[in-house]
Amino acid sequence: MDVADLPGVPDWLPDHLRGDGIEELYPPQAEAVEAGVTRGENLVAAIPTASGKTLVAELAMLSSVARGGTALYIVPLRALASEKRAEFEQFEEYGLDVGVSTGNYESDGGWLADKDIVVATSEKVDSLVRNDAPWIGDLSCVVSDEVHLVDDGNRGPTLEVTLAKLRRLNPDLQTVALSATIGNADELAGWLDAELVDSDWRPIDLQKGVHYGQALHLEDGSQQRLAVRNNEKPTAAIVRDTLTDDTDEDGEVVEEGGSTLVFVNSRRNAESAAGRLGSTVRPHLSDDERDQLADVAAEIRDVSDTETSDDLADAVADGAAFHHAGLARGHRELVEEAFRDRLVKVVCATPTLAAGVNTPSRRVVVRDWRRYDGEAGGMQPLSVLEVHQMMGRAGRPGLDPYGEAALIANSHDELDELFERYVWADPEPVRSKLAAEPALRTHILATVASGFARSRGGLLEFLEQTLYASQTTESGRLERVVGDVLTYLERNGFVERDGDELDATSLGHTVSRLYLDPMSAAEIVDGLEHWERHAAEPATDGAERAADDGFTTASELADGEQAGAAGTDPDDISALGLFHLVSRTPDMYELYLRSGDREEYEMAVYEREAELLGPTPSEFEDDRFEDWLAAFKTGRLLEDWASEIDEETITERYGVGPGDIRGKVETAQWLLGAAESLASEVGLDAAPAISEARRRVEHGVGEELIDLAGVRGVGRKRARRLYDAGITDRAALRDAPKPTVLAALRGREKTAENVLENAGHRNPSMEGVEPDPDVAVVADDGSAGERSDDTAEDQSSLGDF
Repeated sequence: MDVADLPGVPDWLPDHLRGDGIEELYPPQAEAVEAGVTRGENLVAAIPTASGKTLVAELAMLSSVARGGTALYIVPLRALASEKRAEFEQFEEYGLDVGVSTGNYESDGGWLADKDIVVATSEKVDSLVRNDAPWIGDLSCVVSDEVHLVDDGNRGPTLEVTLAKLRRLNPDLQTVALSATIGNADELAGWLDAELVDSDWRPIDLQKGVHYGQALHLEDGSQQRLAVRNNEKPTAAIVRDTLTDDTDEDGEVVEEGGSTLVFVNSRRNAESAAGRLGSTVRPHLSDDERDQLADVAAEIRDVSDTETSDDLADAVADGAAFHHAGLARGHRELVEEAFRDRLVKVVCATPTLAAGVNTPSRRVVVRDWRRYDGEAGGMQPLSVLEVHQMMGRAGRPGLDPYGEAALIANSHDELDELFERYVWADPEPVRSKLAAEPALRTHILATVASGFARSRGGLLEFLEQTLYASQTTESGRLERVVGDVLTYLERNGFVERDGDELDATSLGHTVSRLYLDPMSAAEIVDGLEHWERHAAEPATDGAERAADDGFTTASELADGEQAGAAGTDPDDISALGLFHLVSRTPDMYELYLRSGDREEYEMAVYEREAELLGPTPSEFEDDRFEDWLAAFKTGRLLEDWASEIDEETITERYGVGPGDIRGKVETAQWLLGAAESLASEVGLDAAPAISEARRRVEHGVGEELIDLAGVRGVGRKRARRLYDAGITDRAALRDAPKPTVLAALRGREKTAENVLENAGHRNPSMEGVEPDPDVAVVADDGSAGERSDDTAEDQSSLGDF
């Protein structure tokens, strides 16, 4: 179909598409137009990666906006939201306004009301509905990217319920769902009352196969010689072969070498594989590429002062990289950009990279097809859908003539198994995970609190509009689980029942608005109430025994009435107690206990038991006690961060990456903010102490630095330097002598000017100012550092994530 023949789109769009080199639509795109995607019809497009799903979405949204509507694009990841907004901003030259919203779950996103296209995660859209965002009711088109993720046990139920709510709020809403090729796309289309475009067409060929021995065995029965040299791993052989230019008989290059994505099953394997493959890539780099990679490596080192950052920079300097969720956001963005620019030749990644981020390559290697599964207690095969998602990253339209994706077999039997299990297999059907109690606990409360259902019957009627209801064959299961959840919500004071009628309590409305799991809210409220009840009680015999022998269990403290905060005031709740409290909620992914951790943290818990909010479980309650210790470990990480322990020490101490620290910090900020609201809601006096702990973890500083660190551009390390120079708060910074400020900021004039401007200084210029020679600046390693000769940019905050 010629772009000039597109019906219902803005007049400027055909010329815009031609300007991008698009004269005709791909076959799946043409099918979508024939199915009515530009005329407001619902559509499910189940087509391979790189087959033009984004243009299908754009056609739906732009035609909807042209009719006077507003479009919403739902993505599964924050990183993907930023990427999609950057793509859609090309339309702003035609008068469209694009907005993105991914954080602040308490906001109603009122500023988005004037946007034509909004990009958001499913969790953010869910929170907008809960907070009664008025513009949600004006939506005319919603696009759900990667809709097959309704099968995900963690995030799937939110996407499923959100789509159901949007369709109920807007009966005429056009719903466009984009998916990978799945086994039951027709079921998704039936659920959404949508036309189906189900295609395996790709703009360039993708050959799937298995490497074994000295050859790549392809699905069409052919073989390519791909020799493994002495002492070389098969993955290295594939990377080397991919990098090698193809030449004709005269030695002329007919095809330049390409890049490789290697998928492995753990962070550690990603890092070690990238380190090894650097030696394979290095000989293939030009001098110019080495220079550019050295610059990228320097940027990576600036993101964080950690061993992970150094290891990544070392790999990147050799043209290789690793990519996983433990990296800082800045790390991931630099790696992705360098890979798209063809500077980095190989990326070793965990499967998170397959979840939508635009990083295609010439070849994909699925090195590890098993992954550890804690519930199963061992290594389990990946799903066909997940492996096909990885393989779909092979081949870059406009850059590569083809794509190849290979698994690696270690025996002839495994060669046959991998063909049967993955290469020739169809992806599994997508199944709803909504009926699991944790998911329903959250969404039932939100459904009642937001007025979607005011009775048990109304609640069941709403849930009948979900994918789960359309798929289940188990009679009565949904009704039973709903009954159990309602009982839990009523017992914890979140809902009230009067016969069949349901109403959220004031506390229930607050919990829903805060976007908390009700069990998290219950844990927080119980912990705070326990502290307040026991804050002024004298020590019990059990606590006195703990002081004597250092080891007392909760069961030895009679009925749990320990002197957890004996003789203290609610305002004196320790930061560790609050960090531990939020770390033991379901909304915090707590650190797991490594081998040897249990004894260390068991002793630490008993040493600091008086600071914890709630009775410590008995060590004989294995699961509860293990969770308590894991939460304590997580709380200790947060305490270290808020005590200005350097990032490298934290990553080594807890076995985490800089991205993990950032994730824990952001989650703790959110949960502590929610705890402030909950304390006020239930009439507790703990809000000031919680607020202080929240601000400390936000900035990663001690109490005395909170005000300084809050000045934009200061951060935790600069705040400490300024404080040590006698500048104790924002007001003092505003009035401080410029030479003192400049010396404390290591002679960086531009930095000092920005900091003073942000603090409200009337004349922040540093022209002609010299650093005060009497101000001693301590280097990051604790030694006295040079002030004006230190040219390496310091880490003013946590990597500027």
